[in-house]
Amino acid sequence: MSTHTLPSLAADAAEHDAERRIWLRLATTLGGVATVGVAVPFVANFAPSERAKAQGAPVEVDISDVAPGSLKTVEWRGKPVWILRRTPDMLAALEQTADLADPASEREQQPPYATNNVRSVKPEVLVVVGICTHLGCSPTNQPASSDNPSLPAGWKGGFFCPCHGSTFDYAGRVFRNKPAPSNLEVPPYQFLADNRLLIGEDGQA
Repeated sequence: MSTHTLPSLAADAAEHDAERRIWLRLATTLGGVATVGVAVPFVANFAPSERAKAQGAPVEVDISDVAPGSLKTVEWRGKPVWILRRTPDMLAALEQTADLADPASEREQQPPYATNNVRSVKPEVLVVVGICTHLGCSPTNQPASSDNPSLPAGWKGGFFCPCHGSTFDYAGRVFRNKPAPSNLEVPPYQFLADNRLLIGEDGQA
């Protein structure tokens, strides 16, 4: 025969209800944390990671601020990419090809649409990776007015690598008898608008 009185039964029931509410709150809290833990990685998958960018995600560039004769540098795949808006004089100097090692760009250092004497989609806009093809140094922009004693007489403007003396014209073509074995690389790119470039993707694939 039970020895519980009615008041003690009521107290037991109240204690049981309190414990159940505590466990329900704990289970709800843990469930919410688990949901957030799953949702955050899921949402993060929609945004390009830093690794994806480093491995070659395309880079969109506004070139409206690049005046004729000036050069803008952006980064793509961890490399400097030069965007040069060439002047008519710069373009005229590209017609002189006698001293160039690969004037017709026969080596595969550019996409097919840049295999021309200006090595670009639009003649006035050069897009080229600013890394010397010799040992990976970064050349410098040397205009025709440069007083650099390492440049040849009659210099028409272009790029000079201070590491070992390689020189390139304003199409990124290397001059003869220089350490650099080939022209500067032209990355894949396309125009999204007159003054907007997408570097790293050209829509050809």
